[in-house]
Amino acid sequence: MAGRIVRNVLVVFFSLVWLVPTWLVVVNAFTPTSQYTGSPRWWFASADIFSNIKAAFTTAAVGRGLLNSFLYATVGAAVAVLIAALASFAVTVMPVRRPGIWFWVIFIGTVLPLQTFLSPLFTGFARTGLYDTQYGMMLVYVALAIPFAFFVNRNFMLTVPREIAEAAQLDGANWLRMFFRVHLPLAKSALLAAFIFQFTWIWNDLLFGITLSLSPNIRPVMATLADLNGSYSTVGPPVVLAGALVASLPTVILFFVFQRFFVSSLRLTS
Repeated sequence: MAGRIVRNVLVVFFSLVWLVPTWLVVVNAFTPTSQYTGSPRWWFASADIFSNIKAAFTTAAVGRGLLNSFLYATVGAAVAVLIAALASFAVTVMPVRRPGIWFWVIFIGTVLPLQTFLSPLFTGFARTGLYDTQYGMMLVYVALAIPFAFFVNRNFMLTVPREIAEAAQLDGANWLRMFFRVHLPLAKSALLAAFIFQFTWIWNDLLFGITLSLSPNIRPVMATLADLNGSYSTVGPPVVLAGALVASLPTVILFFVFQRFFVSSLRLTS
């Protein structure tokens, strides 16, 4: 009994500590710029968040950054998950030689630090005309999102009984039909979990956004917020925090909407 009480107290304590930064962001985003003294507020001074949001949208084109990030995250994550599912099907169901080697060739993309890709990507994008283009941003996000999505989908497809593939072959199904009609519907939860992970990663990316893009109509929202905090620093921290609060809403909403599928997929792939 005493151990349970101590555990519950510790859980509540660490939860409150974890929520402190979020609380400060919300409270100070409501603070009017004229009343901000430089020290963080711990309670609401007013309800002036809409003025701060308007300033963020008009000063640094945060709205355009949101649209860009939504495009990159949605299309990039969806394409990456589909390619990863095809690769997972190939190394787990199809009779390819040395599937373990193919797994590590693809999965190693999650092991290397992302900073190692910056220099060759910047040079290659500049030479091929992909720098500061939506096609270029989409391409790099799809490529970098594939390895982890492949890891999630492969782990799930390893749990699918081989008898299902054998039965489909006896019915005359080829590999492509077997993938789209049998394995892809079965992997719905794993696909959705991988999509949520990669959507969140692409949405929150700052490194490639500030390195491979320059124009406001190309830059994702996190790079736009960095501009708001740098080039447009005269707007004040409350405006930056208000913009960051709006930028965080899509990923929070996505997680809570698909929470049930997300939890079930983690149980299946663990």
